Amino acid sequence: MDINELASYLGIPISTVYDWRVRGKGPTAYRFGKHLKFAISDVRAWIAEQREPSSTPWRTDRR
Repeated sequence: MDINELASYLGIPISTVYDWRVRGKGPTAYRFGKHLKFAISDVRAWIAEQREPSSTPWRTDRR
């Protein structure tokens, strides 16, 4: 997928994807000339890595 498709898929602005690249975050990209491409498998793996750990359930017996 290209950078426009990635931004659309994630529901974020394209500028955020570029910002992530500058900061070394975001899914791995492949460069073909001046074009960036993202493997769907890499995007899915990156998304799985972003999952926050489950929080402790709220206790109802607190005083």
